Amino acid sequence: MSFNTGENVGAYRVMEKLGRGGMATVFKAYHASLDRYVALKVLHPAFLEDPNFLARFQREARLVAKLEHTNIVPVYDFADHEEQPYLVMKYVEGETLKAHLNRDRLSVDQIWGVVDAVGAGLGYAHKEGILHRDIKPSNVIMATDGRIYLADFGLARIAQSGESTLSSDMIMGTPQYISPEQAKGEKNLDNGTDIYSFAVMLYEMVVGQVPFSSDTPFSIIHDHIYSPLPLPHLVNPNVPDEVERVLLKALSKERPDRYENVEALSIAFKQAWDDTDVDMADVTMTSPIRKPGPIDPLPTPAAPAIVPTASTVAPEAQAKTVAQEEKSAEAPPASAKTKVSEKPEKKKRNIWAFLAVGLLLIAAVLFALNALGQDDLLTSLEDTEQPPIEEVEAPPSNDLGEVPLPPVRGEQGTSPEIEEAREWVGGEPDEPYAHKALALALWDARQFKEAYEQLNEALDLAGDELDFYFDIGFEFMDRDAWQGAAQVFLQALIVTPENAPETQELRDLFHESLYRGAGMREISKFLPMEEIERIDPPMMTIAEARHALHHGDPEDARHLLEELNSMMPNMPEARLLEAEINLRTHNPDEARIQFETLTNDENIPAWIWMFANENLERMP
Repeated sequence: MSFNTGENVGAYRVMEKLGRGGMATVFKAYHASLDRYVALKVLHPAFLEDPNFLARFQREARLVAKLEHTNIVPVYDFADHEEQPYLVMKYVEGETLKAHLNRDRLSVDQIWGVVDAVGAGLGYAHKEGILHRDIKPSNVIMATDGRIYLADFGLARIAQSGESTLSSDMIMGTPQYISPEQAKGEKNLDNGTDIYSFAVMLYEMVVGQVPFSSDTPFSIIHDHIYSPLPLPHLVNPNVPDEVERVLLKALSKERPDRYENVEALSIAFKQAWDDTDVDMADVTMTSPIRKPGPIDPLPTPAAPAIVPTASTVAPEAQAKTVAQEEKSAEAPPASAKTKVSEKPEKKKRNIWAFLAVGLLLIAAVLFALNALGQDDLLTSLEDTEQPPIEEVEAPPSNDLGEVPLPPVRGEQGTSPEIEEAREWVGGEPDEPYAHKALALALWDARQFKEAYEQLNEALDLAGDELDFYFDIGFEFMDRDAWQGAAQVFLQALIVTPENAPETQELRDLFHESLYRGAGMREISKFLPMEEIERIDPPMMTIAEARHALHHGDPEDARHLLEELNSMMPNMPEARLLEAEINLRTHNPDEARIQFETLTNDENIPAWIWMFANENLERMP
């Protein structure tokens, strides 16, 4: 349920809806007894699936409500209305830092104001034992009276650690600003996590763009975990060495290498400018380096910002697909995968695990998003980093039309992982896990043709071992290799009885993989289309239509969709595709209505809900 304009919620009269996102919806309300406006942040009904959520919500809200600082948006109250939990916060007139960055450059005074305000508020909260977990420009509000606020303290914590479909399997954070340890799904977070995210904001304000940006949240999160930080002076040659050193330290992959606390980072940042004879305005205001990323209908994680420029998004993001779940914290990084000679245990997956990449061991990790993970739910000042979809240049892709992981190659185009897997295959040619290990190692080395050959060999040998299908399917999804994942889950559906308990989960995984894979150019070359048509004719039509939308004629896509709707009206995947078609054919108002309708439908598959929500987050 949601609140309606004009209704009374406790002591508050709902005036208007300000914004919405993956985790919450924000309303402006009037508190008559105190004669003031407030902001109501209403958490998503899906959280109520966790029987312990209301108790945890009350416990965490009490902690957050104790934060009293001039640079933190205060929480006045918390309650539930017809079992729908909500927070009551100060209503702030203004715009988010993100909206300002999208609209205009920051003056030097504004930059200092952000550094001082965010640093002070964050430092105070840390001393109170509370982490933010989602520092980003859309959670920094620049009020019309000149004050700067840090918003949404504790919301990620309130949503986290539960059993609901929106919390237990999601990483709270936004891909562009997420710390490596958050991206890995680690639980023992400390102040260093907020320091890293704060440093990403500093990097963005100084250099002109975030350190890592890509067409998918998965790739961004992978970069935070594994890729070296782009040196600031190589992106913006005007950045002084002194400032670069501060950013490099604050953005270290390892927490112990960062600054000890937020105060130390703020002092070092300001001292670096004092130690250089370069005018800050000459560095940060010469030209807007930041570029908007391309729109990709993927999920993105993030925790919401607050009033009135409120934002909310299920992390994204830090952000895994519905088919993905956190991998254990003990799992090795992608560059050092589990020893190929060992059979992995099946990782239990939850179909509602969309926006968490957990410990993605691979490179194409995460979670969902706006600007691929950013969330911006402003009132009249709502803004977005995304350009109109027709202006987006296609990202670099391989011969499958997919954006692969960076290769880790040794000499002669091979790698230790490939050699080890080849030895395993040579010793146990009938072992599907051996061919799986080789397929993944080849994929990571960008040897795609042979990777698919080994995948097919692995599937032929797997028989009806469902644990194997889940394991390798999620590995391919982790890599953004949707065509490979679709092939895996298609085969799993073929060998699984219709009445098996896993069948519905497999079908959802197949639908998601095929839908996403259909947006890639060479789908018909690498998937058994005749078999798909035999097993699931409606999804075959959806795949053809979405491929036509992205790589052919949108009108062809619309005709195929009309044909499907005449036979199967109200199919969720068809409704999602129709919204995409309208978005791409310059009918954004209709697309918005359709996306909103999907996000209000509690009966649709989780991945469709998140997919629609992410598109809403990106729309201006």
